[in-house]
Amino acid sequence: MMNGLKTIFLLGLLTGLLILIGGLIGGEQGLFIGLILSLLMNFLSYWFSDKFVLMIYRAKEIKKGDMPWIHEMVEDLAHKARIPKPRVYLIPNNTANAFATGRNPKHAAVAVTEGILHLLNKNELEGVLAHELSHIKNRDILISTIAATIAGVISYLAAMARFAAIFGGGRDNRDNGNIFGLLILAILAPLIAMILQFAISRSREFLADESGAKIVNDGKPLAEALEKLAKNVKINPLIDGNQATAHMFIINPFTAKSLINLFSTHPSTEQRIHKLKAMKF
Repeated sequence: MMNGLKTIFLLGLLTGLLILIGGLIGGEQGLFIGLILSLLMNFLSYWFSDKFVLMIYRAKEIKKGDMPWIHEMVEDLAHKARIPKPRVYLIPNNTANAFATGRNPKHAAVAVTEGILHLLNKNELEGVLAHELSHIKNRDILISTIAATIAGVISYLAAMARFAAIFGGGRDNRDNGNIFGLLILAILAPLIAMILQFAISRSREFLADESGAKIVNDGKPLAEALEKLAKNVKINPLIDGNQATAHMFIINPFTAKSLINLFSTHPSTEQRIHKLKAMKF
């Protein structure tokens, strides 16, 4: 509940920032153009991101006859989560990780690496898959698309504001003594938008941990899986891939180094483990 409310609050802050910078530059036409461009870009991302990301990682759909046990596991978890069974894909990589994608529960997929199948035991893998199914159930792809759309418009408006401030397009603001304030906001707004977007991503990870643990009625398997995955990333990070997809994985696959929390798409593994072990069932 708290993470859901936090997401709403952060989306509200993003929207407020959008209105603020749009009002300051006074460009309704620019706001409209930025909104259309960002909506178009994110509309395409929302509808085709699953195909794109699966293609990046050379994921192949697992046929039921090839690995019936994982299909049975996903089907059982999907039944408990009360969502349709998603397609299941295998990524030919020794890095231990997993992600979910798809625009809604009816058009979704979960992908696991070969590495995670070798690293985790059955209960731990169930915990990870329950986490990924929770992303699907909670419609996190849609929420991240909305956040990206707003952040994209803010970046567009900020670029317009910087141009106006530097090249004299903001005469009214200069007359009011606000030219420097506008320039500072134009520089800071994209950074603030990115921080809020990452904070939304972290809140959705916490929510998926919580709801995933509830699906299996136990937080310990996922906590133990996260601990193993974090250690695996330190010695076996993902080399080939796109950094822009880091937020999709259950744990950042590209680096074992902790980033400043504000600029991280994932909460710290220690925080996640602590919250999972503290859950009561």
